[in-house]
Formats: sequence, C-alpha cells, structure tokens
Amino acid sequence: MNIDSVLKFFVPKDHSFFPLFESDAKNLLKATELLKELMSSTDFIEHERINNEIRDVEHIGDEITIKTYEQLNKSFITPFDREDIHELTAQIDDVVDSINGISRRVCLYKPKKLMPIYKELANLIYEAANEINKAIDCLNDPVTNKEKITAACNKVKEIERQADELYFAGVSELFEKEEDPKELLKNNKILEYLERCVDEEEDVTDTLKTILIKMA
Repeated sequence: MNIDSVLKFFVPKDHSFFPLFESDAKNLLKATELLKELMSSTDFIEHERINNEIRDVEHIGDEITIKTYEQLNKSFITPFDREDIHELTAQIDDVVDSINGISRRVCLYKPKKLMPIYKELANLIYEAANEINKAIDCLNDPVTNKEKITAACNKVKEIERQADELYFAGVSELFEKEEDPKELLKNNKILEYLERCVDEEEDVTDTLKTILIKMA
C-alpha cells in the first residue's frame, strides 16, 4: 500500500459540502452558457431576456454561498481546511457576479455592435467553467483523482493565457478602428470585464490546487 492510499484513510468522511460544491460549479456553468448566448445575439430585447436569466442564476449562486457558509459554521469536521472552503465558495461566487456584471453592462451601455472577440472570450469563459466543473466533480476523492483535477486546473491556466492574448488583440483593434469616443469607452470596459472574469476562474483553480496539495 503506497503513501497515497494510507493518507486516503485520514480524509474526513463528512461529505455534506460536496453537493454544495457541485451545485455551485453547475450554476457557474449555466451562467457561462447564458453569457455565450448573450454574446451571440445582436438583439437588444434578447439581451434583456438573457440578462434576466443571468441575474436569476446569480441569485441561485448567492443562495448556495449562504448555505455553504452556514454548513461551515455548524460543522465540527470539514473535508478541507475551513479557509479553503470559504475561499473556493467565494471565488466561484465572484465569477458568477462578474458574468452578471458583464451582462448588465451590455444591456446598459447598448454598444452599437458587439465586437466578435466578445464571443471568443465568452467561449473561453465557458471552457474554463467546464474544466472547473470537472475538477469539482472529482473533489470528493482528491487522492484518487489528483491527476484529473491537476489536468483541469492546468487547462484553465492555458485558457487564461489565450484570453489575455485575445484581450490585448481586442484592445488594439478597438483603439485602432473605433472613432467614436463613447463606443470606444463602452467596448473597452466590456473587454476589461470579460478578461477579468477568466482571471477569476483561474483564481478558483489556484484554490483547487491548494486543496489538492494539502489533501492528495
């Protein structure tokens, strides 16, 4: 029996948090699906409808966050360090909040047209959320699943690099081609929030890697 197998027996058996983690990750994935839909539409009425759906998803995320914190407060034994559970929950909530913020800004700013790069960044945000979902699905047994979790985290890091490149390309294109100062300002802000959203997803995986180091 190797050391990983021995350590596995010392992992706390309280699994009450895992359904909450999984619900949170799936809620995040839903938010990114709606963001993709938003960035694929040119209809302002559709934007409002999708924004309302994203807002509902954000509220669900808030409820999951509250339930997780309540569970944390009443649990004597937790599957991971308390600060890591708090951090993971808060960071997922931050990503969903950012998606809601992006959606609201698209509806409020009403840019004359959505830059094609928005759709590309939204796709990357979705891909990163999908990897987070995969990693969290494996979190109930980090010893056995450490390679899968690590692979998902590394994929998100690569996605973040791609998003950085797209962001700088988008900013360059915007300042080169957009002559209307108002439109430039609107689009630049939306680009910033899209890029920041991917950064926040990488923050989630940094916490997952911290948990993995401690537990696996």
